[in-house]
Amino acid sequence: MNLMGGTVIMPSLRCTKCGHEFSLDDARLIVPRCPRCGEVLEIIGEEPVWRPRGSGLARYSSMLVIKPVMYRGEGGTQLVVEEYRGLRLWFKLEYTNPSGSFKDRGSALALSHASMLGVSCVVEDSSGNAGLAVARTARISGMEALIVVPRDAPEGKKRAIRLLGAGLVEAETRAAAASLASKLAREKNCYYVYHLGNPFFIQGLETIAYEVYEQEGVPDAVIAPFGSGGLFLGIARGFEKLRSLGLARKQPVMIAVQGVEVHPLYDAVHGSVVASGSSQLADGIRVPDPPLLSQGARVVKESRGRVILVNDEEITRALQGLVDRGFIVEPTSASALAALDKIIDELRENGVRDVLLPLTGSGLKVLDELVKLLGA
Repeated sequence: MNLMGGTVIMPSLRCTKCGHEFSLDDARLIVPRCPRCGEVLEIIGEEPVWRPRGSGLARYSSMLVIKPVMYRGEGGTQLVVEEYRGLRLWFKLEYTNPSGSFKDRGSALALSHASMLGVSCVVEDSSGNAGLAVARTARISGMEALIVVPRDAPEGKKRAIRLLGAGLVEAETRAAAASLASKLAREKNCYYVYHLGNPFFIQGLETIAYEVYEQEGVPDAVIAPFGSGGLFLGIARGFEKLRSLGLARKQPVMIAVQGVEVHPLYDAVHGSVVASGSSQLADGIRVPDPPLLSQGARVVKESRGRVILVNDEEITRALQGLVDRGFIVEPTSASALAALDKIIDELRENGVRDVLLPLTGSGLKVLDELVKLLGA
């Protein structure tokens, strides 16, 4: 907290649209959107302190607005640095988190907020990874979980969600899953995790930047998938905080990746475009109306970054390249390398040397799909 003129300034939440502020423990935030207009919230009034202690997510408690209490093994993922066509690639192995994706970090902090509010159940909508992360965190924290997934979500992820004891409800589409999850949370008085815009979920993802900083420093550029935008924004905000504290001397160029079929961020940054080809493989970035779109566009522009569109053929080629290097990841993870391959000459010409690529999800959850794609 800050002391200004004798007044104690406590961290709070502010609506990004109407500007109303809410306390972190406001009971209405069991649905973590603005209770007045329904828009996403942002954390304000926080004063991060660089005092890393311990390991994993909890190591960075002093940088987070609430202390993570619902965690077990999240974070602390390895960073593998390899030469690649004249660049140094920093592969951040986020797929080695306990449930197989980076979303364990966000889930741990979001459910810590749920615990602060005193709820005993959580609801989440997801195409797979976020639902699995929430189901796992709920299981270890003793909360009940209900996960709503689109009917075409990968069967392996559905089975894993059930294995963790969560209730599973299928909806016809991804949009229908989100609408139903919000409705069920209100009816059952459960915490709606809402990973697409939950400010605590996103802050948990900032810890990726803190780990990278301790492991190797600050990269020249970050190339990351952009679906809902949480990963992209979390990493950018993490490096921004490090710079504001005088720890980092630079801010990386932020390069977002979207598919040729669904690309709202590209349209917001570069103008509307009709791209040819298919991008069905990277289901994690097929989000047509991300609530964090304007924030993502601002980060891209302020960092002098850009948005790269990739197709299934490019993703498959990158996926094979990652497997050849020993990284068994799902297609959405490979979209970052696919984007890099399209602009690598340009990056080298502009003096970029070190590039961070977060490998977001484990391919072991979609192994049958990988075998078919790569002809194994």
